Formats: sequence, C-alpha cells, structure tokens
Amino acid sequence: SSVVRATVRAVSKRKIQATRAALTLTPSAVQKIKQLLKDKPEHVGVKVGVRTRGCNGLSYALEYAKSKGDSDEEVVQDGGIRIFIEKKAQLTLLGTEMDYVEDKLSSEFVFNNPNIKGTCGCGESFNI
Repeated sequence: SSVVRATVRAVSKRKIQATRAALTLTPSAVQKIKQLLKDKPEHVGVKVGVRTRGCNGLSYALEYAKSKGDSDEEVVQDGGIRIFIEKKAQLTLLGTEMDYVEDKLSSEFVFNNPNIKGTCGCGESFNI
C-alpha cells in the first residue's frame, strides 16, 4: 500500500555530502513518517523503491514495510525512524535529501536528488 505522493527535484550545483547514510531525512520528513507509522504498529518503517513510470522514465514509490528485505539497505535516523531502500533504488538515491513539504494545494515527500539529469514538468518522474 502506498504511503503518500512523492515528487523529485533535480538539485544542481550542490556537492554530495559525505555521509554514512544513502539517504538523509529533514526534520519535517522524520516528523511525518513518525505520524504515519504511529497508527500502524504492525509496520516498522517505510520502504523506498523506484518504478518505471511517467514521461521521464523513473519515479519513487513509498510503501509501509513490515520488515527489512534481504537486499534492502536500511537507514535509521532521529529516534529510530527506519527507511528501507530497495536494491534497484539504492544508486539513484546516493546523496539525496528526503523532505516533506506542505502548502495550500498539496502535501508530499520531495526527494532533492543531485544525481538526476532531468525531470518531467510535474516532477513525478526523472532520469539519471
């Protein structure tokens, strides 16, 4: 089951920060994931995958996870928030910041990704 909508932003002129984690979460993203998991005690985290879709090739998919998959990479941040990254998505996420943005018209997770070469107009799909 899908968590919520996610978009992608190509981040240019930004150096990839050296970090042990493949993905970093902003405080806003951490807070939203805590809120989403609070009512789902059977789920231990959120899984990030990549799917072939859209006019630019790939898009990120977020799902609730009951356990870590054999080939998933695990990112633990801020008080035990667990993100599992599917093997197919691992290289596309290196150096990426996951944010949660709310405005008057939408609320969504946003992946600020320095690896992306291009996105579609709506930011739903990307290519590397």
